[in-house]
Amino acid sequence: MTILIIGGSGYLGSELVRQSAAGGHPTAATFATRPGKAAEVTWHALDLRDPERVEAVMAESAPHVVVNATSGGSDWAITAEGPVRLAMAAAKHGCRLVHVSSDAVFSGARVHYDESCLPDPVTPYGAAKAAAETGIRLSLPDSVVARTSLIIGDRRSTHVRAVHDLAAGTRNGALFTDDIRCPVHVGDLAAALLELASGEANGIHHLAGADAVSRYELGRLIARRDGLDASRLPTGLRADSALPGALDVRLDSRATQRKLHTTLRGARQFLAQGA
Repeated sequence: MTILIIGGSGYLGSELVRQSAAGGHPTAATFATRPGKAAEVTWHALDLRDPERVEAVMAESAPHVVVNATSGGSDWAITAEGPVRLAMAAAKHGCRLVHVSSDAVFSGARVHYDESCLPDPVTPYGAAKAAAETGIRLSLPDSVVARTSLIIGDRRSTHVRAVHDLAAGTRNGALFTDDIRCPVHVGDLAAALLELASGEANGIHHLAGADAVSRYELGRLIARRDGLDASRLPTGLRADSALPGALDVRLDSRATQRKLHTTLRGARQFLAQGA
């Protein structure tokens, strides 16, 4: 099974590339600015805004399955339109597509969200992710849309790096006590995505960790794992800030977890294990 990882030089993408290659799959991957370091992988430059380049990469790599791990932030052309171009190309070439989406598609009004909940985004990024989900499912009904939450691992993780910087006093800001998510370990997430890619699943799936924690509790867990002084971590309330976005979004991944061999550990577990 040939696997094409879109965004293979990113944090999640790099782990997908590593696990795919380690599993013995012929693996190709794309990059926006520079290729990753995996020598056994075929690397392709790709801008998802360029439909001709999307088509060329699909033709060159001839994948059985595509896993889209890109993130263009609130850039509509990349985050909303790019994945739909990818889905159309996948449909043309007869391959599966697993698309990584986000809990940002939800407003937090319900707090608990399972796979049946409809998106109600409150940020431009969330709106772009929600639009991509709709376009993908229309273009390629057999695709997998996998929503996830904060991705945690080593210091290459945005969230881990922020905790280190805040503890060192080299970054301004605070860890909110009222901003709650269900973080997932990058290794667990990549394994689950590849498991979905190799099967026959389709539709919406939630791939988040089992624990709902605040950004502050997450920061303390990371600090304890990494030997940082947690007392140096500044706290605050997101509700008192000017930052847009949902406060409390808890992805319910139990339905998806029952289908998987991969265990989606909670943050309290995987950070206590030193992962």
